[in-house]
Amino acid sequence: MAPKSRPSSDIASFKEMFKNKKNIAVLTGAGVSAESGIPTFRGAGGFWRKYQAQHLATPEAFSRSPSLVWEFYHYRRELVLTKKPNKAHEALAKCQKILQGNGQKMTIVTQNIDGFHQQAGAQDVIELHGSLFQTRCTKCQDVTVNRNSPICEALRGKGQPDADADTSNIPLHDLPHCCKANCNGLLRPHVVWFGEGLDPDVLRAAEQAFEECDLCLVIGTSSVVYPAAMFAPMVAERGVPVAEFNIETTPSTNVFQFHFQGPSATTVPEALGV
Repeated sequence: MAPKSRPSSDIASFKEMFKNKKNIAVLTGAGVSAESGIPTFRGAGGFWRKYQAQHLATPEAFSRSPSLVWEFYHYRRELVLTKKPNKAHEALAKCQKILQGNGQKMTIVTQNIDGFHQQAGAQDVIELHGSLFQTRCTKCQDVTVNRNSPICEALRGKGQPDADADTSNIPLHDLPHCCKANCNGLLRPHVVWFGEGLDPDVLRAAEQAFEECDLCLVIGTSSVVYPAAMFAPMVAERGVPVAEFNIETTPSTNVFQFHFQGPSATTVPEALGV
């Protein structure tokens, strides 16, 4: 249900409405993490070395060259370990804790794979696209948290993003492998690659959050990547307020009740009052 006028950017009006909400669903995207210095790997910044990042984030790329793909993800893991959550992540975590103390609920659903929401203190975060700091065994399918730096000795000092950096052809047996007894399968990042579907349980948990919420916040996402792009418009369609926080307008802006333009590290803490 589209509003009859342009979305409001009135913080006072948003805060007044927010006070009466009991079940808030939040969707965050790459724009939030970009403010912490994490590349979005889109547009002009979508390259790692001579490769488009999206061409490395596929099962086919991993089958062709697990060494190259692991170098790319090793670079991403090591980069995230040098960064930290920003004030938007912190504001959401603080607000979630306050709401829980009042018997209310805030569910954070993220398209990001950096773990910054949890690092800021948020609980029960639904990670749509997986996590840089989890691995999945290609043999036994075991999923394990792994924050080792480097993830394996053969990757130490590897993964430089410069276009002229040499690509190492690391032998398969030196790449990360499963530690479960009698397995030793090759590990892969536990992230959703292009051409792969979301985990059905994760998707259902996210859908439930947006089906049950009485307020939706959309932060730092362009609202063009499906299925996440459908969540907030579906919430708006049933007449529930949606507030968008972004550095620019998106294709869905005009169906939302609120739009706050600017860095989320500024607009989110101000809107949430934390």
